[in-house]
Amino acid sequence: MGMIVKTPWIASFGNVPPHLDYFNGSLFEMVEKMAEKYPDKIAFDFMGRATTYRSFAEGVKKCAKALKTIGVRENDRVTIAMPNCPQAIYAFYAINLVGAVANMIHPLSAEKEIEFYLNESESVTALTLDRFYGKFEAIRHNTKLTNIIIASVKDELSKPIRAGYMLTEGRKIQKIPKDAPIIRWNDFMKLSRCCFYNYKVAKKAEDPAVILYSGGTTGTTKGIVLTNRNFNALAQQVIGANPMFCAGDRMLAAMPIFHGFGLGVCIHAMLSHGGRCVLVPRFTAKSYAKLISKYKCNFIAGVPTLYEAILRLPNMAKSDLSSLKGVFSGGDSLSAELAERFNTFLREHKSTVIIREGYGTTETVNACCLMPAHIFKQGSIGIPLPDTYIKIVKPDTDIELPYGEEGEILISGPTVMQGYLNNAEETAKTLRIHADGRMWVYTGDLGSMDNEGFVYFHGRAKRMIVSSGYNVYPLQIENILNAHKYVESSCVIGVPDAYKMHKVKAFVTLKHGVPATEKTKEEILAYCRKNIAKYAMPCEIEFIEELPKTLVGKVDYRKLEMV
Repeated sequence: MGMIVKTPWIASFGNVPPHLDYFNGSLFEMVEKMAEKYPDKIAFDFMGRATTYRSFAEGVKKCAKALKTIGVRENDRVTIAMPNCPQAIYAFYAINLVGAVANMIHPLSAEKEIEFYLNESESVTALTLDRFYGKFEAIRHNTKLTNIIIASVKDELSKPIRAGYMLTEGRKIQKIPKDAPIIRWNDFMKLSRCCFYNYKVAKKAEDPAVILYSGGTTGTTKGIVLTNRNFNALAQQVIGANPMFCAGDRMLAAMPIFHGFGLGVCIHAMLSHGGRCVLVPRFTAKSYAKLISKYKCNFIAGVPTLYEAILRLPNMAKSDLSSLKGVFSGGDSLSAELAERFNTFLREHKSTVIIREGYGTTETVNACCLMPAHIFKQGSIGIPLPDTYIKIVKPDTDIELPYGEEGEILISGPTVMQGYLNNAEETAKTLRIHADGRMWVYTGDLGSMDNEGFVYFHGRAKRMIVSSGYNVYPLQIENILNAHKYVESSCVIGVPDAYKMHKVKAFVTLKHGVPATEKTKEEILAYCRKNIAKYAMPCEIEFIEELPKTLVGKVDYRKLEMV
């Protein structure tokens, strides 16, 4: 019992120190050091176009000057609702450079969700793609936004690829009125000419840098305030746990940047250590597989759904995956059966590595636990990353449990969040200082630990559905459904799905006199599309006369899960 000993990392890799010497500056300062050290190395690739570290750093500074010109000041919040593309990367680090805080949100969020994120963060500026302009304009008057910056994928493409893009994807994008109150990305970047000096703001490691969103332990959306130290520490831990990494190694960055996995592991860990990010703006299994081969990627990271999709591709037969040094799975439980199938697939395609499962929470940026490269334990999610501590306690207490016994997973270390945005009460419930003097995150997840320090994930104490790696909170969707004029009550569950692992299904009881017809169902679904993010949309609505109840009168969702 007690704190786990970090012997597995040292036994596996003799050159991994038991403790790391953490960088004490801002996010951009850490990346800028790489630009100074490796100016001619490629920082990222985007749809066939490569950008060097020198050009990347210059682009960030140019973007920072433009932000200063339009009035973004220290500690302001700036929302980024973008896929993985160069403009989003420039803006993320530029926001950091001017001393502001990046508010990262899913670009496919529904209008009302976007409105909530903007108001919760009190964002003064937002950056999004042209295809999402309509959603922002629809709710803008309800927010404190001063400026909306509109980017387009075509602006970052080489000429031949741009022509093809405009004939296919570009044609589907609804034209924005010429007099729309927005700033186009290219025009925005030109505003940097109006700022000559004093655009850099020195920030400390403990200063807030990023806001990510999660349901936390209660299933209600909360902003998670993360510091420069949180992200920089995660980056160093990820590289420290993977000493086979070399500057110039390629990471296929398909995990989205509004998620800690994508932003912390696939982007910042790479760019702060001289790695090369292959940016994937929209995931399709076909494009993902093609990019692994084209760029001879060294590292890939994804959710189990992604690996299931790759196995189903017919065009992977001749792929050479010998370049792979690390394959990471997170965001959802990786079944033993899928892990075995994917490991067989890797062997058949000349790879010497196996898929390594990890675990984390947004409250710790993302990863805090990972299976070592040369040690495998069936069913385990690995051991804590360097300088991260995990203990298993009797739920909602500080009483540690013996090895092998199930309890709540607690996490402590340099990646632990500063707190929940505007929510001191929830912060106090989730972050607690123990007698050991450490701050611990109460994850609400259930698990156990063996006597070698390997952690096992057993399930979630909180009610949550994981679909394609996204966390979906039933209570949120039920509240939205219950607000509809036709709905008396509802219950949302996850149903097994071979590809997504789980799909969202809603059981609905209708108000007296409302007919249980397809027309009624379609009206409710249309309402949902306005208020629920695409990834969380119910794939099915089933009308039911009465929802089953527990003995204390609560809706018995477990009974519906067995239907």
